[in-house]
Amino acid sequence: MTQAEGTERRGRRRGKRRRGEQAMVPEAHFTSYYGMPVLNKPVWKPLDIAGYLFLGGLAGGSSLLAAGAHATGQRALARTAKVGALGAISLSLVALIHDLGRPARFLNMLRVAKPTSPMSMGSWLLFGYGPLAGAAAVTEVTGRFPRLGSLATAGAAVLGPGVTTYTAVLVCDTAVPSWHEGYRQMPFLFAGSGAAAAAGLGLIFAPAEPARRAGVLGAAAELGVTQVMKRRMGLAAEPLEQGRAGRLMRASEALTAAGAGLAVLSGAVRSRALSAAAGAALIAGSATLRFGVFHAGVASAQDPKYTVVPQRERLESRGFSSARQG
Repeated sequence: MTQAEGTERRGRRRGKRRRGEQAMVPEAHFTSYYGMPVLNKPVWKPLDIAGYLFLGGLAGGSSLLAAGAHATGQRALARTAKVGALGAISLSLVALIHDLGRPARFLNMLRVAKPTSPMSMGSWLLFGYGPLAGAAAVTEVTGRFPRLGSLATAGAAVLGPGVTTYTAVLVCDTAVPSWHEGYRQMPFLFAGSGAAAAAGLGLIFAPAEPARRAGVLGAAAELGVTQVMKRRMGLAAEPLEQGRAGRLMRASEALTAAGAGLAVLSGAVRSRALSAAAGAALIAGSATLRFGVFHAGVASAQDPKYTVVPQRERLESRGFSSARQG
């Protein structure tokens, strides 16, 4: 073989390798320096903050139900909802302050009002809502100052939707993937969940048709929005379906669906026991939903892929990669 022939053969082999060559950069393994996550996981205590999310929803939903029952003469349901709203918001504040460490930290949040901060607006919302819920409950139980009680009931109902949903804005206004990516649907999810929980409380202690209807509508909203949110969240929805969060979310769906079914059945057969079972299932479904959402957020913060992959996809969709290569 001549030198020219050998050179030509080697050139053909190199050409073949170029045409069929593989990328030299391996697939990314989602790690970071020293094995640390890309994000710091939330330091909130699960029982305190997930409980705070649930109780706030129960309080706000109860105030709306109380106003409706008060206006239509459903006295037993109105009393149950008003007392439930006061109890729920009181426990919610206890849970929040326990997580903060001392009451002064909550009071410090009231030193300024910052419209762009969900925490600041939420603190002022609670500050205004708490006394109204308290006045509505106390006047209902004592029978004193009925006009003041009616005004307080209406005021609490006006602020109730904000109390129910602002916590969704609060958690979504973070870099935690499984919270942030659900920012479009999360407020609606919390609204439906809060309505279902409030109706559940009413079904246990004062079963009436308005509570049944609210329970069915709240449950339908909760179940429907959950599915829409998961589909639109993309990869960030995975933690909602895996591990502890996945088990809690599946339990929530089962409990909420069972609660709605039992609520309909209890209205048909006029069974107090079925009403109580429906109410318990709706409350449990709402609570497990909040705990599921909380744990999904923690899990998504601990795995770098839920931060890195969506960022890459957003850059590619904007043509960043092709522009850089060009």
